[in-house]
Amino acid sequence: QVQLVESGGGLVQAGGSLRLSCLASGRTFSANAMGWFRQAPGKERQFVATITPGGSFTYYVDSVKGRFTISRDNAKNTVYLQMNSLKPEDTAVYYCAARPGRTTATNSNEYNYWGQGTQVTVSS
Repeated sequence: QVQLVESGGGLVQAGGSLRLSCLASGRTFSANAMGWFRQAPGKERQFVATITPGGSFTYYVDSVKGRFTISRDNAKNTVYLQMNSLKPEDTAVYYCAARPGRTTATNSNEYNYWGQGTQVTVSS
């Protein structure tokens, strides 16, 4: 069982930056691939980024490539999402998710554990 708690969301102007954190409970964090997803009002949950258990491989949705960076610190049971050059269309609730095993995934159905989400609002 893995419990996830996100933090770091907030209100920022376009062009600004935020860093989201996701703290995981349990001793198996380093055995999980991690992902970040987001959901805007009236829209389906969207994949944002994913990282392998050891952190050697990352993958992003095209719309955030070059602006967002996913990373993890297994000693701290934490995964991060550094978001730079934020745009109004990045406004959403951001969720972290855990997927047991070595491989990453972009489909939300392949993640077993989810956090409660943190709101990110980007003003124009």
